[in-house]
Amino acid sequence: MSKVKVGVIGAGSISDIHLSSYARNPEVDIYAICDLNEERARTKAAAYGAEKTFADYRELLADPAIDAVSICTWNNSHAEISIAAAEAGKHVLVEKPLCKTVEEAEKVKQAALRSGKVLQVGFVRRYGANTALLRRFIEAGELGDIYYAKASCLRRLGNPGGWFSDKERSGGGPLIDLGVHIIDLCWYLMGKPKVRSISGNAYNRLGNRANINNLSFYKASDYDSAKNTVEDLANAIIRFNNGASLVVDVSFTLHAKQDEMTVKLFGDKGGAEIEPGLFIVSEQHDTILNVTPQVDQLGFDFASGFQSEINHFIDSCLGRKETLSPVEDGLEVMKMLCGIYESAEKKREIYFD
Repeated sequence: MSKVKVGVIGAGSISDIHLSSYARNPEVDIYAICDLNEERARTKAAAYGAEKTFADYRELLADPAIDAVSICTWNNSHAEISIAAAEAGKHVLVEKPLCKTVEEAEKVKQAALRSGKVLQVGFVRRYGANTALLRRFIEAGELGDIYYAKASCLRRLGNPGGWFSDKERSGGGPLIDLGVHIIDLCWYLMGKPKVRSISGNAYNRLGNRANINNLSFYKASDYDSAKNTVEDLANAIIRFNNGASLVVDVSFTLHAKQDEMTVKLFGDKGGAEIEPGLFIVSEQHDTILNVTPQVDQLGFDFASGFQSEINHFIDSCLGRKETLSPVEDGLEVMKMLCGIYESAEKKREIYFD
């Protein structure tokens, strides 16, 4: 069987994990890399053995040899490139978030449905080994009816600057960059219930905090502490039609003792934590049990999670599997993200049909 020829659009930092994962899949041929900075594209092509480089994604999509693409660009171009790729007959893996607005997401969904090709959204946490294991427990009824989830991703000092802090390119700050992962993870494990209402808050009180010394953090390649148009902190309560609720808070910067990453789910038969590590609370013989699974990795492993995501995408392209993160789910998560921003802006609860 011939290999799946893949093109990667966008040669920034996230592209490396896509490219290295594709390189480890024996059914993939890394065929082309595209970036506005063609020198950067050429450097990546040399590192991963790609045949072609482009500075314009339209030229890449016009190449009939390419079967599938990974879209690793700024958020404000996700919709445009995803639609063009679908219309060009390519399978698509687009990094999270799907796009910037619900309207864009609807257009991407329609383009994907018309194409008949795979469009997988980069909800990489769905592909983690700990997520897959917990989902087996949930589907077997071990937690019962999950009626509450709580998730936090709080950074004390972690605004990467650059495009991450430019609302025009990113669509927002920690909510759309970090919150997208934990909101999707909870929603997925809760069984993807329909959203009924959202009450959210967003704050821009601390800025980039470039004055802080002695504590390092990741900086975007175009880091500029003077430019910051995104929120520092966002929080929300999301209510679902089945009566369940999700509470979430995320920050790029916050006067907190330490960074925090927690994801918890609570059902009427048991509970679970999946961050910072997999942990299950059960009730048997009138006794509450704390259960720690004996597995290689209790937490999310970045490299193996991405490898699983890429492998699943290729299997989906070859018709062996359905994607775990279809475009329809990308649309629903965009509704939640945009609902939080809208509620924060209007200072009231937002209701959904």
